[in-house]
Amino acid sequence: MDYMKEYEEWMTNPFFSEETRQELLAIKDNDKEIKERFYADLEFGTAGLRGIIGAGINRMNDYVVAKATQGLANYIIHRKKQSKGVVIAFDSRRCSPEFADVAALCLAANGIKAYVFESLRPTPELSFAVRYFGCIAGINITASHNPPEYNGYKVYWEDGAQITPPHDAGIMKEVKSISVQDAKTMPKQEAIHEGLYEIVGKEVDDAYIAELKKLVIHQDCIDKYGSELKIVYTPLHGTGNVPARRILRELGFQNVYVVPEQELPDGEFPTVSYPNPEAAEAFELALKLAKERDADLVLATDPDADRLGVYVKDKEGEYHCLTGNMSGSLLADYELGQIKATRGLPEDGALIKTIVTTNLANSVAEHYGVKVIEVLTGFKFIGQQILGFEQKRSGTYLFGFEESYGCLIGTHARDKDAIVATMALCEAAAYYKSKDMTLWDAMIDMYDKYGYHVDDIKTITLKGVDGLEKIKSIMETLKNNTPKEIAGHEVLWARNYDDDTATNMKTKAVLPTGLPKSNVVYYDLADEAWLCVRPSGTEPKIKFYYGVVGTSLENAQELSAKFGEAITKMIENML
Repeated sequence: MDYMKEYEEWMTNPFFSEETRQELLAIKDNDKEIKERFYADLEFGTAGLRGIIGAGINRMNDYVVAKATQGLANYIIHRKKQSKGVVIAFDSRRCSPEFADVAALCLAANGIKAYVFESLRPTPELSFAVRYFGCIAGINITASHNPPEYNGYKVYWEDGAQITPPHDAGIMKEVKSISVQDAKTMPKQEAIHEGLYEIVGKEVDDAYIAELKKLVIHQDCIDKYGSELKIVYTPLHGTGNVPARRILRELGFQNVYVVPEQELPDGEFPTVSYPNPEAAEAFELALKLAKERDADLVLATDPDADRLGVYVKDKEGEYHCLTGNMSGSLLADYELGQIKATRGLPEDGALIKTIVTTNLANSVAEHYGVKVIEVLTGFKFIGQQILGFEQKRSGTYLFGFEESYGCLIGTHARDKDAIVATMALCEAAAYYKSKDMTLWDAMIDMYDKYGYHVDDIKTITLKGVDGLEKIKSIMETLKNNTPKEIAGHEVLWARNYDDDTATNMKTKAVLPTGLPKSNVVYYDLADEAWLCVRPSGTEPKIKFYYGVVGTSLENAQELSAKFGEAITKMIENML
């Protein structure tokens, strides 16, 4: 693509606003910036769009959002599903309400009714709302936990999960076949008058919260200890503040302290450089408040409230960080254990996890006699499995999670839900308190019972055109040159999901991976260790996931640290 030609088109075509022209005029002497904005269209990937806000075809702006929505509308119309409508939510980021309206008015101009939330709402509520209204699709304007300069556009299908085959490819094809100037729109008041734009809010909020309450197992423990437990919570300037506090209050948790500096929505995320509950800095203010209040647990949801970060206090008063693998396994063990104890587990019950998620989950499931289903990275594939259970009328979803701090309890939503996770973790804290245990005690008990699994990740950011080439080069090197050992662990199997092969490194036998084609490599290693490498689907990053099993927690942590050092050297050599 001739990036300078595209730049000139945006500069001179009266279709684009004067504000857009002035923004682009300011970079007229910056060839690198022009290239970054115009070398290619912002890719409509398998879930939608995500990019830096700004003018240009490789940026998030009204025109790119409208084009994506027109492509979605075309796909819906071709399938003759336009009468079902589309529900739209948005988060606290810059331009989120504006992008939501651009999408809604494009749909309306195509004769498709848009149900638009009155104000910011969490991702799981959008997922819930798709099925609540019986819509054909959903749109969520969010960039999740990305830095403040980003925004995004996620598309959901009628089952409430992010789009999967064949819909992802079908929508992508429609989006690629049109230009930004092909997108339709209409005046907002006209859309409202014609019944094509409806504002929604409290009715959905109440229905969503009611579904969460149905998932409580031990209200008795909450009734007894809800007034004693102390909980510090931060929504990190995002969408979780109202629903998280509401569900905890209505269940009976009386001591919930919200970090005041991070309570209100703010798309600039002024107190953190990166609004991600996976990052230690996201907890600095929350931990300070926790120590002042002597809190039992500390919780943080990301801006669209689909991920939950956790710190728990032990009996000596020290706070421990639970990774997504740890909190997910802890909740899996609690939910499976208490379902079994209170009403029994179904014979066709299943725990679903992604391939980069801890194998501790496998041990938990095996203990309870529950089937484990592994899927590619992305919660949409867990949602796809739930839909499969419903369509086949076989299989019962019990729990699903991924290492990146996301899980789902229940099937009210089909995406990870930090609000239900917040509720369940606080319930678990009340339950374990009835046993004179902290959540940290419960975590240590799990390790003693199932094995000392420690999992971690090394993430390398490689921005721009050059970064994409480096990521591509790393993946090609790994696919074509399988190492004999990694961090002192012999490679037993090498899985290349790009060509659907799993190779036994001793016998050279080749089996299918059993999962769809994906740009991922996975190594099963000796001593129950493993390594998986994949580019991020939403950010300019390549990720190295790994796990080890030790003879004690300290031993496992030492093994993990050595493994991490070896991975760092491997990355340096490839770069």
